[in-house]
Amino acid sequence: MTNSILWLIILAILIFIEILTLGLTTIWFAGGALIAFIVSLFFDNLLLEIILFLVVSMVLLYFTRPLVLKYFNPRRIKTNYEGVIGKVVIVTITIDNMNAVGQVVVDGQEWSAKALDDVVIEKGTKVKVSGISGVKLIVSVVREEQ
Repeated sequence: MTNSILWLIILAILIFIEILTLGLTTIWFAGGALIAFIVSLFFDNLLLEIILFLVVSMVLLYFTRPLVLKYFNPRRIKTNYEGVIGKVVIVTITIDNMNAVGQVVVDGQEWSAKALDDVVIEKGTKVKVSGISGVKLIVSVVREEQ
């Protein structure tokens, strides 16, 4: 009976950690602890319980975690940071790296900007966002194809 109480405590701790973190990691080990608890009610064999705990936890982690992650958040929305890279925008304040000035508007939000090639980019020019450095977008002039 002592093993059963131990497995219940482990189960409760693992579920508590999962609730706090929502990382979909400890829940699989909680499943292993549940199986070990059930087995401990019928057999008094700690080695068997530990082996079942480890095997069931690893099987759940290996086979079900990828499926849950795939369907748990299938349409992950990019953050501002990820979403602006690659967009073509218009310069609203002339970009001059030497004087540390420049601004673009992306999806209605103003961003400080600096030129990728250390060139002055005039207001109204189309630029493509190629990266982010700190809080500034790194942009380059869009070449018009003819």
